[in-house]
Amino acid sequence: MNRRLDNATTRLPFWLSRLRSFLLWDPLIWFYTIVLGLLSLLSSFFDRDGSIQHGFARLWSRMILGTIGAQVQVEGLKKIDTSKAHIYAVNHLSALDIPVLYNYLPFQFRILAKKELFRYPFMGWHLRRSGQIAVDQQNIRRSIHSLSHAVKCLRAGLPIVIFPEGGRSTDGQLQPFMGGAFYLATKAQVDVVPMAIIGTFETLPMNSFHIRPHRVRLLVGEPISTAGMNIRSTDVLTEKARSAIASLYYSNTSLPRPESAEPQRARL
Repeated sequence: MNRRLDNATTRLPFWLSRLRSFLLWDPLIWFYTIVLGLLSLLSSFFDRDGSIQHGFARLWSRMILGTIGAQVQVEGLKKIDTSKAHIYAVNHLSALDIPVLYNYLPFQFRILAKKELFRYPFMGWHLRRSGQIAVDQQNIRRSIHSLSHAVKCLRAGLPIVIFPEGGRSTDGQLQPFMGGAFYLATKAQVDVVPMAIIGTFETLPMNSFHIRPHRVRLLVGEPISTAGMNIRSTDVLTEKARSAIASLYYSNTSLPRPESAEPQRARL
């Protein structure tokens, strides 16, 4: 029998839970973000390998998850050789996904993020200074320079995390995947590690500031080898990764898997 996520959100009445979020947790999270973000930006001027900034990101993540009392369970990571550079592909449900990843992945990594995020004041500055990699989701060919930089990171031993859906899910369902990360994996000839986050959508869905703690799980699947693949294999690799993530996700949540879901051609 599949273990399913406990649907109980909180024992507090709904109105009291909202007040707790709006008057306590949300202001604290903004405070942590501003203070640690500024310190991280300052450290970037002498942080040669990004380790100091990554440390600030992990501290920020621990403070957020600790504040809201998030209980996170990680499964399957021990079977991955984390001393090697892989591409870690994970579904995207909530703004809390990033704190979960920073806090529970035990290595320094970079995130392949959509270029629009780099245009925002402060956030964009921080993304650039911390070495995150911008990609044009509408036209991967325009992001060849960024992808070349990502290949260099991987070959230098620095893992990359990607949300292949390109943005957060609005309904908790898995969305179509874009092919950029998998094009990158074939170019760098590194394994793709499929992962599924469960419970963050129920905790903090998109366009909401009401935090309702659920048990969160980070499930790590078997690595997908790219040996023998080339850029023409991008669609095949994309579908393999999506199938693996969907299996991890839908077999461990109460959400029904869409009956009409069929393999889709990767969007570049």
